[in-house]
Amino acid sequence: MVNSDQRRRQLAREKFERQQQRRAEARKKAKRRNVIIASVLAVVVLAGAAAYASVGLSDGDSSDKAATPESSDSASPSPSESSEPEPKMTIDKNATYTMALKTSQGDISIAMDAKKTPHTVNSFKALADKKYFDNTKCHRLTTEGIFVLQCGDPKGDGTGGPGYTIEDENLTALGKAGADGSVTFPAGTVAMANTGQPHTGGSQFFLVYKDTKLPPSYTPFGTMDDVGLKAVEAVAKAGVDGGTGDGAPKKTVTVEKGTVDKA
Repeated sequence: MVNSDQRRRQLAREKFERQQQRRAEARKKAKRRNVIIASVLAVVVLAGAAAYASVGLSDGDSSDKAATPESSDSASPSPSESSEPEPKMTIDKNATYTMALKTSQGDISIAMDAKKTPHTVNSFKALADKKYFDNTKCHRLTTEGIFVLQCGDPKGDGTGGPGYTIEDENLTALGKAGADGSVTFPAGTVAMANTGQPHTGGSQFFLVYKDTKLPPSYTPFGTMDDVGLKAVEAVAKAGVDGGTGDGAPKKTVTVEKGTVDKA
């Protein structure tokens, strides 16, 4: 027999997954549209160049370039459709790394085990070294059913990313899924967001501030320190902008600086 709390958590998880899927579909449509526009522009540029050459009126300026499609960490349902390659592996796979986030609501330190999640840690290291996370906002707070703060999007609206995807890792770390198809992500867990499809992680991640049941399809790659967890709990306590249970946090969380270093 499913009680009201279980039903509420189930509905929240289903809503979370539907939103991820809708966003993924919207980004995929936008990507296809941009590809078409880019192709048309390329044809126009090439046709123009041919015309100039045929009448000998070219001014020698060949710097025109067709527009390129916008990249997103979640725009593609599979790594094969990513517009950029995953960063070359440069980390020590047997080491522990620390992702330090200096935010407007307090410092958050995240311990990451490269042995369990080498692709994820390597990607975060490569992005942080480029100052990718600096001055970005944590765009989403959920306070009903599931309890997470989502960050890592340079656009701040859930659609941005590095232009490539990474494979899922460590999916069995939290145990076997129960009868409801979920596992418990303990408070303090840090995991990758995705489109709802396998191997579609990019730069977005979520910070779990209260035990949360979700399907075991999100790569758990780190653990917040106590200070960081308390900072996220304070953000959650302030609630969601507009009074809903899912949206931008009322307390704006800006990642002022994000670094990843070997512990």
